[in-house]
Amino acid sequence: GSSDGLRRGLDVTNLEHPIEVPVGKATLGRIMNVLGDPVDMKGDIGEEERWAIHRAAPSYEELSNSQELLETGIKVIDLMCPFAKGGKVGLFGGAGVGTTV
Repeated sequence: GSSDGLRRGLDVTNLEHPIEVPVGKATLGRIMNVLGDPVDMKGDIGEEERWAIHRAAPSYEELSNSQELLETGIKVIDLMCPFAKGGKVGLFGGAGVGTTV
């Protein structure tokens, strides 16, 4: 892998496997570090599975085909340009127009 950011005297740890993080409903609302260890003082996560952070993208057939709409709470956007839930959204606007709502 890359050695960017490494310098002499820096402590490193060999995990002997790819970095994996917990996945599943138990992780919702939890805060964890890059290794998937909880840092929110709520105890163990109790995850169902751990997945490697570098994985192949899902195939087109595996992607959700939901017809649900994402409600932004900005009336003109919800009416004139509705977004599909789970899709990518590019939202641009000037200062003070509500793009961070």
